[in-house]
Amino acid sequence: MTTSTQRRTALEAVRKACLLCQAVQAEWLRGGEATTKEDRSPVTVADYGAQAVISLSLARLEPRLPIVGEESAAALRRESASVTRAEVTRHVRALVPDASEAAILDAIDACADRGGASGRRWVLDPIDGTKGYLRRGQYAVALALLDEGTPTLGILGCPSLRSADGAREGSMFVAEGGQGAFEIGLEDAADADEVRIRVADLEDPAAAAFCESVETEHSAHDRHAAIAARLGVSAPPVRMDSQCKYGVVARGEAAIYLRLPRTESYREKIWDHAAGCLVVTEAGGRVTDVDGRELDFGQGRTLLGNRGIVATNGRLHDRVLAAIDQTAPQLVVQRGAR
Repeated sequence: MTTSTQRRTALEAVRKACLLCQAVQAEWLRGGEATTKEDRSPVTVADYGAQAVISLSLARLEPRLPIVGEESAAALRRESASVTRAEVTRHVRALVPDASEAAILDAIDACADRGGASGRRWVLDPIDGTKGYLRRGQYAVALALLDEGTPTLGILGCPSLRSADGAREGSMFVAEGGQGAFEIGLEDAADADEVRIRVADLEDPAAAAFCESVETEHSAHDRHAAIAARLGVSAPPVRMDSQCKYGVVARGEAAIYLRLPRTESYREKIWDHAAGCLVVTEAGGRVTDVDGRELDFGQGRTLLGNRGIVATNGRLHDRVLAAIDQTAPQLVVQRGAR
């Protein structure tokens, strides 16, 4: 059960993190500067800053509630990172004026929970779609609350995603278990009217819009194309980074989102899907893995018991799973097998 205070605090924390991302993008990325993590994915001041802003906000609400977050401040603590550390501090303090440098670093490192099936915890991706962020494409700040491994609150801040009516740039999506999914303007998320969203009322897959990631290392574009062809989808895929894809499916602009694994051993991170999964589900859609299993967010920091992602408007889901069976049998095991 999510309280109104949790919901309001989480929405405002994500909104502030989005504002920080926009400020860094306007200033810090002017020359394309970015640091690099050990896994070679780009990390910017905004990744660290967004995680710190949200961590600080959530700690003031419930200081003992653990957070599963993507980033660590280890690299920022190095002497060689003094310039980046100062930039992170400056941007965070623009939104949280009383935060010291030490408190900011500690807030980033406070998001080191290992996850699990028992208890309640937050799951945070400070910037989902960092490469999209760096190229000024789509990215999302994603926050979810898990209760016994099940998402009960999901929030997506999408600063570059235009509203459904095209009237504004910047959208937020929020969903609570059993309460539906809603879209809110980014600029006034705390006070704005929430517009209920629903997945596309579509039963013919040939008429469906199809979403996938931009980066080929994230998902198998060739297999996606084969599945789309079998379903009769003729429109070119809608490619965008991050959990913005979940928002687009939830508000009915696309009916299918696929993320087939590139390798048999790869497992998705829970922060890449927890918030978006709830948004789509509460909008009337369905999210499973390629084997038709519900996503299990209680296995630690990864979706250890799942392979790949299939998100649809619900009505098309079984047909999409069947098309996966028929076009990519090497990815599919017997339904229900572990």
